[in-house]
Amino acid sequence: MDVLQLLVSGLANGCVYGLIALGFVLIYKATEAVNFAQGDFMMFGAFVTLGLTNAQYIGLPFWLAAPIAIGIMALLGYLLDFFILRHLFGQSQVAIVILTIALGFVIRFIAGAIWGHLPVTLESPLALGDIWVGGVVLGLADVAVIVVTVMLTYFLYVFFQKTKIGLAMQAASQNQMAAYYMGIPVRRVQGLVWGLSGAVAAVAGILFASKGAIDPNAGLLGIKAFAAAVIGGFGSLPGALAGGLIVGVIEPFASRYMAAGYSQIAPYALLLFVLVFRPHGLFSQVRTKKV
Repeated sequence: MDVLQLLVSGLANGCVYGLIALGFVLIYKATEAVNFAQGDFMMFGAFVTLGLTNAQYIGLPFWLAAPIAIGIMALLGYLLDFFILRHLFGQSQVAIVILTIALGFVIRFIAGAIWGHLPVTLESPLALGDIWVGGVVLGLADVAVIVVTVMLTYFLYVFFQKTKIGLAMQAASQNQMAAYYMGIPVRRVQGLVWGLSGAVAAVAGILFASKGAIDPNAGLLGIKAFAAAVIGGFGSLPGALAGGLIVGVIEPFASRYMAAGYSQIAPYALLLFVLVFRPHGLFSQVRTKKV
């Protein structure tokens, strides 16, 4: 039963990593850029929801505040692209990486200035109780995290594979100039991707805050999510989820059966192993670029 309990806990945490990793992959698939502020988007989405539900600020019901927060984060993602990232059009990817790293610091500072640096709790109906299955305790928040993550991953996979705008996003990532000449509004498509990534980050933040306390440094979970995205394959949406689950499951087992000094590096040791023996990730979608 101890093993099953560790597995359930790892799967729930892994789903959060997977959702953040989905944001990495979404932006990469459409723009070939890496948003290192994705974890901070997740954290800020959780705090926006907290601000909307807390009676000290606005006091909205959770089921109303959650979609509003998701919409706010989607808008922030779109505006970030519209006012800042479009001005870097044609610049190297290194410039975008440095910008998003700096943006992460700014987001953490803003969250700390508004809500403080101490851990706070989101009053979520998802966390009201536990259920027992064969001697294993399943928190309702953990169940919600797993179910929502699987559904969202499937939705995004279908969106990219079956819809015109999803295919346009992939075309823009393959060759922006060719996509532009084919009539695809490349900059608008990229803005939509950043907005979608912000919405996904907000969902991850709400689910993460439903599991426990949150503080501005929770955005640093993006580092583990980045490792999950690389392990799964940076261009694969199912791979991002699988990578998140792998990292999430490794953590509790490493903490349980390894010395404290080594358990923290277990996910990164796996990342190094994958990079050496399968550089494109476990579920990579390697394809040749057409010029």
